[in-house]
Amino acid sequence: MTTDLPARMLRLLSLLQTRREWSGAELAERLGVTTRTIRRDIDRLRDLGYPVEGTTGHAGGYRLASGTAMPPLILDDDEAIAIVVALRTAAGHLTAMEETSLRALAKLEQVLPARLRTQVAALQRTTATIGWETRGPRVDPELLGALAAACRDHETVTFDYTTRRGTSTARRAEPHHLVASGGLWYLLAHDTDRNDWRIYRLDRITHPATTRHRFSPRPVPGGDPAAYVADRIATAPARYRATANVHAPAETVRHRTGALPARIHPLDDATCTVDFATDHLPGIAQALAALDTDYTLDADPHVTTYLRQTVERARHALDGEPAPGNGTNPVPAQAVN
Repeated sequence: MTTDLPARMLRLLSLLQTRREWSGAELAERLGVTTRTIRRDIDRLRDLGYPVEGTTGHAGGYRLASGTAMPPLILDDDEAIAIVVALRTAAGHLTAMEETSLRALAKLEQVLPARLRTQVAALQRTTATIGWETRGPRVDPELLGALAAACRDHETVTFDYTTRRGTSTARRAEPHHLVASGGLWYLLAHDTDRNDWRIYRLDRITHPATTRHRFSPRPVPGGDPAAYVADRIATAPARYRATANVHAPAETVRHRTGALPARIHPLDDATCTVDFATDHLPGIAQALAALDTDYTLDADPHVTTYLRQTVERARHALDGEPAPGNGTNPVPAQAVN
């Protein structure tokens, strides 16, 4: 039995922060006290400003609700270090998060125990982030947080979605997982109106809203959300078509190009075909250059035109000659839909 009241209160608060809902009996068993003691401790937390809600049901329970201000968090050593690392590395994928991350780091460091402050200082001194430019827009953290909560709580959401063709439609979906790939974030959800699984790019979602309607999670096809999203991305329509027959093993090509597994098809132990279809012409050129081996190419005229112009610019640069034209229109205007 936990007789130290401050220690028991901290432990109770920590438990409430790790799960959406606890029954009184579960909390009592974890802390080695009676359910009556749990009720008194819950009242003490409420007096301290923690918004603990009681839930109805067969046994009743408790959950830590959102309040007007964020209460203090109880973190163990590993959790504190993990947050520091996440703040250092994840901000580059979100809109306008650099300054916010620094403020959060400063607050966290101020209250860390000395033993952890030393480790955090070492991390700060010895780690750095390279901010590669990506084609995809960064995600609004408020949207990311709202969808993550809906996935966690199994709550149906509505939003407007703009397709790759620029049309916007209202959607109602059961969100299951968030998946990051290639600088973009995707929502894997079951569309209730279409009764089918759908992949939504977060940068194309606007006006999200929760419905307070809970759903029972469905099994993701294949059982692996990341693999399912990767397969759907690989087979999605693209503006430019390009397929290469490569004189290298499939696994070697995958490591060199970072291509999705679903886009690489082994022909034998030494050759494979790779689908480089995309909406981004420079991406095709970069992927082909990364092959570093012989290949034959079957591609759209716009792709071959762009590649020839790229090679011509490189030849002129090697010969010390100015490249023809100003390079501002690498493909015919009609190539862009």
